[in-house]
Amino acid sequence: MLQTGPEDKGVRTLVVTGSETDVCVLATVLDAVDLGFRVVLVEDALCSSSDAGHDALMTLYRNRFSEQIELIKSQELAMLWAEHG
Repeated sequence: MLQTGPEDKGVRTLVVTGSETDVCVLATVLDAVDLGFRVVLVEDALCSSSDAGHDALMTLYRNRFSEQIELIKSQELAMLWAEHG
């Protein structure tokens, strides 16, 4: 049986929130980038049990992955959904 993925259904953008910015979120983001998705991180909806790890990854997302990853605030996300909803 042929399985279909999100891209087969027209999904091109992943909005990511969650905990463990430097572990689970990182793995999700890197996989999504590798698969060619536009990745939007909601920066005020991320956290980690390690403040140092969280801060380091947020810096990495901003400075190293700025071409692949877009950082927005939750209020901006709500406005975008309202515009396109």
